[in-house]
Amino acid sequence: MGRNFPIRPATSADAAAIAAIERRCFSDPWPLEGFHEVFGLPGTVGLVMTDAEEPIAYFLAREILGTAEVLNLAVVPELRGRGLGAELLDAGLAAVRARGGSEVFLEVRASNIVAQSLYAGRGFQTEGRRRGYYRHPDEDALVLRLLMAPVRSNDGDGAALV
Repeated sequence: MGRNFPIRPATSADAAAIAAIERRCFSDPWPLEGFHEVFGLPGTVGLVMTDAEEPIAYFLAREILGTAEVLNLAVVPELRGRGLGAELLDAGLAAVRARGGSEVFLEVRASNIVAQSLYAGRGFQTEGRRRGYYRHPDEDALVLRLLMAPVRSNDGDGAALV
């Protein structure tokens, strides 16, 4: 797998670095303001993977009342193919689950077979298609869903931690 890159919680101070990664990875990137907005919303789960303290990958999701949506996951192009996206996705899903998330949705480009394989390997299943969801180029999105067992408390009553 190569080098170990630490993962830490993302903050609004990371927004510019995340936006820079976004511009390198996506043909229709979010603007910097979009990242600042997400960090201000309740239920945001953000992680960054770093190399020498500089973000090289990020995961963003929102979780509300047990349902989460992965907003974005990206790894800088020169470090792809090393399992870093999988490692970051696993950490992000664990963070969502720790918040009480038991159901996760995401959209992925219909042509992005690599990402679809990553998500399928984590148990995501195709639930539908959103026609014309993506721009630059125009393309359909597949809607994927993952069901996760809720985190249980150790007090014996089986109540989920929230």
